[in-house]
Amino acid sequence: MDRVAEKAVVAIDRVPPFEVYGRVTKILGLLVEMTGFGENLSIGSMVHLRPPKTGRDIPCEVVGFRDSQALLLPFGTLEGVGLGCPAIIQQSAPVIFPDERWLGRVINALAEPIDGKGPLSRGGHPMPLRNKAPEPHARQRMGGKLDLGVRAVNTFLSTCQGQRMGIFSGSGVGKSVLLSMMARYTQADVTVIGLVGERGREVQEFLEDDLGPDGLARSVVIVATGDEPALMRRQAAYTTLSTAEYFRAQGKNVLCLIDSVTRFAMAQREIGLSAGEPPTSKGYPPTTFGELARLLERAGPGVQGEGSITGIFTVLVEGDDTNEPISDSVRGIVDGHIVMERKIAERGRFPAINVLKSISRAMPRCLSPEQNMLVTKAKQLLGRYEDMAELIRLGAYRKGTDREVDEAIARYPKLEAFLSQYKEDTDTINDSFAKLAACLDLPYTPQ
Repeated sequence: MDRVAEKAVVAIDRVPPFEVYGRVTKILGLLVEMTGFGENLSIGSMVHLRPPKTGRDIPCEVVGFRDSQALLLPFGTLEGVGLGCPAIIQQSAPVIFPDERWLGRVINALAEPIDGKGPLSRGGHPMPLRNKAPEPHARQRMGGKLDLGVRAVNTFLSTCQGQRMGIFSGSGVGKSVLLSMMARYTQADVTVIGLVGERGREVQEFLEDDLGPDGLARSVVIVATGDEPALMRRQAAYTTLSTAEYFRAQGKNVLCLIDSVTRFAMAQREIGLSAGEPPTSKGYPPTTFGELARLLERAGPGVQGEGSITGIFTVLVEGDDTNEPISDSVRGIVDGHIVMERKIAERGRFPAINVLKSISRAMPRCLSPEQNMLVTKAKQLLGRYEDMAELIRLGAYRKGTDREVDEAIARYPKLEAFLSQYKEDTDTINDSFAKLAACLDLPYTPQ
């Protein structure tokens, strides 16, 4: 009974002593205007609409102000909301309360369980949804290599703890499968996965087939499907980073995966245009690019005594144009990019990574001299083959004309096989380099 009484006291203490509210004055599409709020609101504040007929609160976020009116966008439908509807102002900043017991759970953007496994445990430490990145001078440097279980990434695109990488590709080229391989086979302590704007049909397939029970057991999955309001899709990304920051503060090395940053930007575009922002490049308002930087900068190493967040963010390249605005912006923020190409996928090689167009900015510092030599040699052979590919396919190249080209032709099938990997397969960093050395007929000493 004492524990019940203590919980009751804590719950009562959380109830605010009074409520500040305004009234709805206009509804235009999903945009709601309210008045009567005084000085209690700012951009990003939470407001709960309380329709008298439905008896349920509709959470909204303040996205702007116009002519002494606050502009709100809802996290759900506006069923039952009419003129004069009370709008209750939430006094505290939006926060979530992550906990170790969230591992193995699937939640929505509002940190509510959607996996049918019962209520979600509430941690004791609040994490702001719009947290700031650690101060640059206080951050630790990136740690050692992180094993992601994918041969092409472990060798040609070695990733360090606390690094941020982007995966750039068009639709249907295999981004989600590559992410699931990393989530399942990584040696990180915790994985936090944000599915932003995902197809509803594919969520269960991702959880059961791609991630699997073992991968889910040490992961937290945040889901906002494509049919949910723009605020829910954007907030799913914030909730993903806040959850990852909680585990980083516990000293853990976290792998944070977001699929996809493009859909986060599209949600921000909807919100900005609804609030009256002017469209700029490809219709994206100016705040979109600022929000991208603020979101992605939150990943990375923590301050002294904390762990790190290794961020892998997918970018859905529109029309396979890697120079479109969102791709350009993300590429300038992250610490490397993995380019996946449709032509490679069409010839049946998965993951369809073009290692010649991809780069990890942590290399070559994070590799040993022997490992760097193997990667350099393999890239030279692949590049030489690609340069002569047209002549080779046409039969215009004669063997013996160029010794380097002859070697590239001889080793190309082995290198292609090395880069190909089924999603059920995994290799450690040492195994990956040993297999690469075997393709080149070179010795390799395990590190």
